[in-house]
Amino acid sequence: MTNLSWGSWGAIWAVLLFLVDLATIARAVTREHRSPASRLAWSVVIMTLPLVGVIAYFFLGDTSADRKSDKKLKDLRRELPKLPRGSLPSADLPLLYRQAFARAGSVNGFQPVSGNHATATIDSNESIDWLVADIDAATEHVHILFYIWLADNNGTKVAEALIRAAGRGVKARVIVDGLGSRRLLYDPLWAEMKKGGVQTVVAFAFRFPLISAFFRRLDIRNHRKIVVIDDAITYVGSQNCADAAFLVKRKFAPWVDIMLRVTGPVAWQAQRLFVSDWMVHGGDDIAECLDHTPAMEDGGFPAVMAGTGPTESIQAVPDMMQMLLASAQDKVIITTPYYVPSEALHQQICAAALRGVNVRLNVPATNDSLIVAFASRSFYRSMLNAGVEIFEFQPGLLHAKILSIDGSAALVGSPNMDQRSFDLNYENSMMLVDANVVGDLRGKQEAFISMSVPVQRDTVAGWSVPRRILINSIGMLAPLL
Repeated sequence: MTNLSWGSWGAIWAVLLFLVDLATIARAVTREHRSPASRLAWSVVIMTLPLVGVIAYFFLGDTSADRKSDKKLKDLRRELPKLPRGSLPSADLPLLYRQAFARAGSVNGFQPVSGNHATATIDSNESIDWLVADIDAATEHVHILFYIWLADNNGTKVAEALIRAAGRGVKARVIVDGLGSRRLLYDPLWAEMKKGGVQTVVAFAFRFPLISAFFRRLDIRNHRKIVVIDDAITYVGSQNCADAAFLVKRKFAPWVDIMLRVTGPVAWQAQRLFVSDWMVHGGDDIAECLDHTPAMEDGGFPAVMAGTGPTESIQAVPDMMQMLLASAQDKVIITTPYYVPSEALHQQICAAALRGVNVRLNVPATNDSLIVAFASRSFYRSMLNAGVEIFEFQPGLLHAKILSIDGSAALVGSPNMDQRSFDLNYENSMMLVDANVVGDLRGKQEAFISMSVPVQRDTVAGWSVPRRILINSIGMLAPLL
C-alpha cells in the first residue's frame, strides 16, 4: 500500500472542508424562522471564509440558546395562563390601530386592556428615584428584571431598597442577565442582596464560555427591563439599573433613556412575562402570582404587553412596527440607538415618507458599536431619497427606544431596531394608544431632536468612494448583526 503524498492529503482535506461547508450551508438554509437575506448572508460567509465561516455559524448563526431552555420556555408558554382570572372588558381601540394591537397581543396570547395610566420619567436618575420609592412602599412583592445592573450609585440604591423590602417581609425577586450583569455577579453587592433576603436568578448563566459555546449560543440574552410591584405597578422602557454615566462604557456617556411608570391591568401581563422568565431560569414555582383579577381604574388608556424572543412569535417586533407605520397619517418619530432593520421594515419606513407622512429618525451621532454605526449609515441614502429626516443625537448615547405615531399611538420598551432584538434577544414592549401619554413621549422625542444635528442629503451624496465601500460592505452584513 503506497503512502499518500502531501498533495493527495491536501486534496482530501480540501474535499472534506468543502463537504463541511456544504453541510453547514444546508443547515443554515433549512433553519426555520430565518429570513432569505440572513440565509444568503450566512451562505456567502461560509463559502468565502472556509472553516472560519463554519465556526462563526455554529457560534453565532443558530437562533437557539439550548434545547433544555427552549423546551422549558415553550412548555411554560402553554401552561401559564395568558389571561387573568375573571373577565376584563375589551379595550375600545381606534380602528386604525386594531390590527397592530392584535399582532402585539398574539405574541403571548394577551389581549389589549383598558384602564391603564402612565407617566414618563424625566431622566435616568428620576426613573431610579421613583423605583426606589415604589419599592419602599411595597407590601407584598417586588419583581425586577434588568439586562444590565451595575454596582454604581443607582444600582446600589435599588439593591439597598430591595434589601429593606425583604427585611420587612416583602417577597423581593431579581433576575439579571448572565452576560449583561456579569460584573455585578462578582461584586459584593450581589452577595449582600442574597444575604439580605433578596431571591435571585441569573438568566442564561454560563461559567466556562469557551466550553459552553459548543453546546449553546452565548449571545442570546435576556435584554428585558421588567418591574412589577404588588401586582399594580410596572415600569417599561429602555433603562438599565445603572447611572447615566454608565461606567462600563463611560466614554459614550451620558446614556439617555426613557421609562414609563404604569399602573393598571396591563401590569398583570408584565407579571406573566416575569414569572415565566423566573421559572425557566431556575427560580421556584411562583405561578400563584398570576392568580388574581387586576383592578380596573376609571378612565385610562388601552395597552398590551409583548414579550418577544427566539422561542416566541418570530419577527414580532418588526411586525408590530410595520403595522403601526402603515397606520400613520401625519407624523412618525423613531428613536433608537441602533438602526439595522429588516428590509421589510426599512421599506415600510421609506414608504410612509413617500406617501407624505413626516418621518423622523433619531440615532446617536457616536455609537458604542462601530460596526452597527457603519451598518446604520448604509441605510441613510435610501431614507433621505424617500424623504425621511435623519438626526444624529450629540450629547451622549441616545438609548431610548420609542416609535410614536401621529402623537396618539406608540410602541415603547427594550427592543432596538436591529436584527439582534428581532431574532435573538428576549425583549419586552408595550403598545398603547393615548394622546396625553404619547404626546408626552413625542415631546421628549422632539427634545432629543433639538439636541441633534440633521443629516443632509448632500453630505451623504458627497461621501468618498472608499467610505461608501466600507459603509455599504458592512451594511451587507445587516442580516447577521
